Amino acid sequence: MANLRNLTSATFDETIQNGKVLVDFWATWCGPCRMQTPVLEKLAGEMGDITFTKVNVDEEPDLAQRFGVMSIPTLLVFNNGQVEKTLVGFQNEAQLKAALS
Repeated sequence: MANLRNLTSATFDETIQNGKVLVDFWATWCGPCRMQTPVLEKLAGEMGDITFTKVNVDEEPDLAQRFGVMSIPTLLVFNNGQVEKTLVGFQNEAQLKAALS
């Protein structure tokens, strides 16, 4: 299984600048977030052209606020630093593949 890279305020901007990056805004206490992680790990192993990352909203509240994250999980798809798509709530594998293609 591929590991999802944890982003912080220090690493966020540099990471989203190049190519397609999915950022999962999540928290440890969020049930749907815990359901989302295995789906993301599976796709990270299959879709090598996309960088899969996570931001813990409890540890990085400024990043969540910056992107207007009000509900979690919220998945943002960046393309060369620009938000391309926003997905709120649990996304199954088929939904995510469609959003990322």
